[in-house]
Amino acid sequence: MNKSSFDVVVVGLGAVGSATLYQLSKRGINSLGIDQFEPPHTLGSSHGETRITRLAVGEGEEYVALAKRSHEIWAELEALSGKKIRTKTGGILLDSGVDPWSKHGVEGFWERTLRFAQNQEISHRVLESKEFKESYPPFLLPPTGKIYWEEEAGYLFPEVAIQTQLDLAQKQGATLMTSSKVTSIQSLGEYFRIRVEGKEILAKQVVLCAGGWVKDFLPLPTQKKLKICRQVLYWIALAEGYPDWEQYPVWMWGYGPAPEDFIYGFPSLDGKSIKMASESFVEVAHPDELNREVSEEEEEIFWHTKVEGKLIGLKKQILKTSVCFYTVTEDARFVIEPMNGDSNFLWVSACSGHGFKHSAALGEDLVKRLGY
Repeated sequence: MNKSSFDVVVVGLGAVGSATLYQLSKRGINSLGIDQFEPPHTLGSSHGETRITRLAVGEGEEYVALAKRSHEIWAELEALSGKKIRTKTGGILLDSGVDPWSKHGVEGFWERTLRFAQNQEISHRVLESKEFKESYPPFLLPPTGKIYWEEEAGYLFPEVAIQTQLDLAQKQGATLMTSSKVTSIQSLGEYFRIRVEGKEILAKQVVLCAGGWVKDFLPLPTQKKLKICRQVLYWIALAEGYPDWEQYPVWMWGYGPAPEDFIYGFPSLDGKSIKMASESFVEVAHPDELNREVSEEEEEIFWHTKVEGKLIGLKKQILKTSVCFYTVTEDARFVIEPMNGDSNFLWVSACSGHGFKHSAALGEDLVKRLGY
């Protein structure tokens, strides 16, 4: 059996794992990143062309600092690589204004977002209905609707962000091991033994960022606190004769009180379609059991329940779809914990669908927690 030794091993190289490896490499730490696939890939939670980024995070005011810091790190990555990672478009959060949209058991997401923006001095406006209709006619928001506008919101290219961080990490001395599945991680006193398909790796510290596959390494009671929830992304054709969707902001709309009463979308990147999605909290036992096909029935249901009566300027024509998943906790909070109380082995998961915008700063935070 082949053996090698590192100061830190990062298991899982998606959003948070790639950010962690990059931050380790910046500090000259002897580090290894392992992934069972070839990141960036289409099997986890960090693909699908774009991800929304925003600063006033209604999920919790404590996340605002992470979002702000992530914006700074992405600017750094863009300067180092010459790659475009973040696009600022502005962003809109809508609420129909009758029963406040509830997300993960949190009532009044719109009100929370506005309050956090005020508290954290985030550049924003509350738009009047007349101004909103004139500026964004495709949205059929009722007269009771509420409109929050945030200047710094926009979208990220997740695959580019991951690839850029991995490329820079390698240039700065980190080692990558991809298409390599970790089968076990064991404590051996001052080291951890990581078994990877016929190889044995020793690490002084471990960061486990395996997305939904983190359940493979957790005790059963902890596993049960994490839900794997399948999500579907839709690219819907644009109708002729409507405003230029390429100039639109990113947007989110809670149109009813339940967590699933929600849609979000992006400006058109191709001049032919917009990407739209909702959220689902139906549990799947394990990422390996995820249904990655999207049926015609699903497409019909999405059109009739999420698009029809809410947006105009789109054709009833879905050009493509993609499936990903969330790893969700009951309160939508991130989990960063020492494995079995050992601060040299951190496990990270359950970003609950709002993690990518924080991922760059989360990687930096994890490295600081390790003492670097």
